[in-house]
Amino acid sequence: MKYIAILHKNEGTAYGVTLPDFPGCFSAADTLDEVQANAQEAVELYAEGEAFTPPVPMTFEKVAALDEARDGVLMLVEIRFDFLDERVVPVNISMPAYMRDRIGKAAKAAGMTRSAYLVQAARAYGA
Repeated sequence: MKYIAILHKNEGTAYGVTLPDFPGCFSAADTLDEVQANAQEAVELYAEGEAFTPPVPMTFEKVAALDEARDGVLMLVEIRFDFLDERVVPVNISMPAYMRDRIGKAAKAAGMTRSAYLVQAARAYGA
């Protein structure tokens, strides 16, 4: 879903990013290229641990009229809500047997299943 972010920047600082559709949700980015990913991460943290329903995006005109938009730049960002789908689904992957065994040993040592261990590793890697 596309939402409008408000960007502010002073000389020598990062971009301040606010997402008015998500009250109190904000982020920062060193470059414009980082705004999208950082906005996504901010929304995921914003929604964490609560019953959450994605809001209907405000119109451009409504966001532009906000006090917080004064002296800012409006930027459209795509927020994916796939992180809300926590269904457990089977996955078939292929890997060398020795790697499967290493993962199995590491998972057992951590008191986890292989599946939980792989999910934790993917999260740590930034997936």
